[in-house]
Amino acid sequence: MNPSQSTQIVDACDEGAGGNASYGRPAPSGVDTTHGVIVYLDGITVDFDGFKALNNLTLDIGVGELRCIIGPNGAGKTTMMDVITGKTRPTSGTAFFGQNIDLAMLSEAQIAHAGIGRKFQRPTVFENHTVFENLELAMKADKRIAPTLFSRLSGEQIDAIEATLELIRLKESAGRLAGLLSHGQKQWLEIGMLLMQEPQLLLLDEPVAGMTDAETERTSELLNELKGRHSLMVVEHDMDFVARIAGQGKVTVLHEGSVLAEGTMEQVQADQRVVEVYLGR
Repeated sequence: MNPSQSTQIVDACDEGAGGNASYGRPAPSGVDTTHGVIVYLDGITVDFDGFKALNNLTLDIGVGELRCIIGPNGAGKTTMMDVITGKTRPTSGTAFFGQNIDLAMLSEAQIAHAGIGRKFQRPTVFENHTVFENLELAMKADKRIAPTLFSRLSGEQIDAIEATLELIRLKESAGRLAGLLSHGQKQWLEIGMLLMQEPQLLLLDEPVAGMTDAETERTSELLNELKGRHSLMVVEHDMDFVARIAGQGKVTVLHEGSVLAEGTMEQVQADQRVVEVYLGR
């Protein structure tokens, strides 16, 4: 890792822990999910100079749920994730994490610290460090310079890393440089790095893009194992993969920034509106 990367990690974690002055308060200490919903979007509109990337979008995801989001290009899937993670501010509407955290009031770092992790389509790992070191660097801990320089992993921390290695199918590659991993293995490592932050909600953008059939199958197994332990929002174009992980759970279809249809995979595949705007293309 070069010095600039180290600085970025320290700065990001410090901001998450201490709050961003531009938002006027520290990140919340916990999310209230007693009502059973982990994230709730109500009437979200995002207007880019007259183009509505999201148009009065309303949806909610339950605690421990694995929700698949599908839709044609330009449907608003990425913008929706941008709103949840604080990258984009809605023109109107509200976005809540649990029932007590107003996402519009927090910075991106504060939202990550509150318990929302996001994985982009292209994996981002520290290629000149081992798989184990990547997970160690990602661990939710005090990342200020002094504690980082003089700290040693506790037995509990080592156990947490080893458990994550087992979960993401990389236990045998713990000492291998991340840059030598296959594309699929890098995707799993990045998911593992997110898990080290102990998120309650994971947003995954096309997690099997570019994977082999075997890697795709193992990824479906991984996400099904995470379901229940974490809440997951999976944006994906591979319909076979969606069918494999969705089971009888909800699939949400977006079109022109709004929810077009919602139900089981079987139900949305049978919806004529969905066939016309997406599945039939």
